Amino acid sequence: MERNRATTYFAHELPIIHLFLFVKLYFERMTMTKIAIILTQGFADWEYTLLAGTGGPYYGLDIQFFSTEAGEVHSMGGLVAIVSQKLNDIYNWSPEVIVVVGGTCWVSEQAPDISELLKSHHTNGGIVAGICGGTLALARAGLLNEIQHTSNDADFLNQNADGYSGAEHFCKSASAIKDNRVITAPGTAPVSFTAAIFENSGLGEDTALQFRKMMAAEHI
Repeated sequence: MERNRATTYFAHELPIIHLFLFVKLYFERMTMTKIAIILTQGFADWEYTLLAGTGGPYYGLDIQFFSTEAGEVHSMGGLVAIVSQKLNDIYNWSPEVIVVVGGTCWVSEQAPDISELLKSHHTNGGIVAGICGGTLALARAGLLNEIQHTSNDADFLNQNADGYSGAEHFCKSASAIKDNRVITAPGTAPVSFTAAIFENSGLGEDTALQFRKMMAAEHI
């Protein structure tokens, strides 16, 4: 008799439990930090993979990709990515973080002008992150003129970014630097770049440190 009562109880309660879990997951999804990753033709394969590969599946971030034109985007390593969203779609999606991935495009005449997008996002309280050639987009937008920042080297910014006047704030660093909601990194620092984005996307310092340690474990 007791067993039958228990079976009947769980039979009635299971739908409620399922509903609770659904509502919990729904609101978690609604509150996930949104990160927009911008890819251009010739994007650097290694600069976004840790962010996209672990940020969504393991840390619950909502990560989506955008490009100047919807369609095929070819990486430096020969990967052909199909990006369905254009840069203007970022405005409607309203992410908390915009990440500009480096690549060959940023030092060419085909480099897109995304200055207004980046300035508007930062002015409205968002975080802007750039690595390697992506830092040129931030420099051209004037976001590096008055804050501490880094890149591949100082000449890289001085020679390739019109409107850049932040040389006195440039820091030669092997790791990513964050100042006033702007994250910058040289192309050789995808781990610290990803960790800085994690830390400033609501995951916190402990999670970012755990990520750094995992990535460093094979070198110890």
